[in-house]
Amino acid sequence: MNAATLHRPATMSRLAQESMTVLYQHRLMTTQQLRRLLQPRAQRPVYLLDQLRRLEDAGLVERVRALHRNPRHAQFLWFLTEDGYLHMDGSQESVTRQHRTTTATATGPRQAHTLAVNEVGIAMVEHARRAGHECGPLDWMPEVAHRMRDGQRRFEDGHVISDAVLDYTHVAGDGRRTLLRAFVELDRCTMTVTRLADKVAAYGRYFDYIPQEHDRARRPNRSRPAWQSTYSRFPRLLIVLDHQSPRVLGSRTNDLGALTGANPGLSALAAQLSVGVTTLAKLREQGPFAPIFKPLLRNQPPADMFLRPQAES
Repeated sequence: MNAATLHRPATMSRLAQESMTVLYQHRLMTTQQLRRLLQPRAQRPVYLLDQLRRLEDAGLVERVRALHRNPRHAQFLWFLTEDGYLHMDGSQESVTRQHRTTTATATGPRQAHTLAVNEVGIAMVEHARRAGHECGPLDWMPEVAHRMRDGQRRFEDGHVISDAVLDYTHVAGDGRRTLLRAFVELDRCTMTVTRLADKVAAYGRYFDYIPQEHDRARRPNRSRPAWQSTYSRFPRLLIVLDHQSPRVLGSRTNDLGALTGANPGLSALAAQLSVGVTTLAKLREQGPFAPIFKPLLRNQPPADMFLRPQAES
């Protein structure tokens, strides 16, 4: 029995339990991100910090400083320790995750990307609260892999890995409920726009991918796309750009539209795939049901998260 176990609290507050569940699913969060998700009415995270420090003393969570030009001004980032993961594995409150965040990964090059993906989810949660819709702290799952090719090949070549899969329930004024499921791709404008367009094309291959079966000739009804085993409808694809320069965001959106529009495979699927690109700033400021998404495969004006074909609008 180690020293951390000796100091582990016999009981946890609800906020401490919720914090661990959120960190288990979303890997890495700032203090303010946790506050916005779990204590949105608190102006300062005093109680939250107290609970996080208790968890830290118990050896269940750890913190590092965010990458910043001035380390003294960098905010704290929180993640579970190995004991924290063992505590959460198999719990009823969370889906078992194989990924383990360590000090090395928390301070590594993916730090900013992980936090930005969480910002997309938090923006959705905050809008849902304001609008009376439903989207909670656990309604997006980061890094979900989808197989899109058969055969022996590198994992990255045989799968399209979504930055997140998001569930959002839109509640209309008459009480009508619509579940909107989306693949989320967060682009910090650090990769080439060609690579981003290739990622969109990979979703097109996933849409068409039918797993090979040795006895398909005898069971033709099993010849259906792989995605139908997971999703009742193919999720819309939301590409969220994160950059401080409006010029960079505008040119990247236009270039991405040109590249995806010129892809024959994607053009053939334009009526079946809903793909929209927006910016993180617009998502935060206007919410997903303002016309902030530029449809990439259809010649239509900006649309909201529904991304309906024009005939349905």
